[in-house]
Amino acid sequence: MVLHCVLAQRAGFSIDWAATSKNDYLAALTKELEEPHKGHLDAYLKPFIMSVVRRDELAANVAAAPGLDGDGEDTVLGTTDDPELKARYEAQALNRKAHQ
Repeated sequence: MVLHCVLAQRAGFSIDWAATSKNDYLAALTKELEEPHKGHLDAYLKPFIMSVVRRDELAANVAAAPGLDGDGEDTVLGTTDDPELKARYEAQALNRKAHQ
């Protein structure tokens, strides 16, 4: 999110992270990783485009995104030493290589 925030700011716009959904963002990001160049992440973020925020406001803009505090039911699936999750990450990496 920080990377997207900075790149958008450099391109002359910002993302209203407070209006986004962590789960929907991560789902779009996952689709983008699985199918690069299909525009999944662009399509998700498009409705949240707003005028550019100042550079000194970038951190607060990202921090306003719901779900980043770890409270609630939005939790991390596990650690990368979990064999099932590790297999999922490796499958995604192979899929990305196949689409390069």
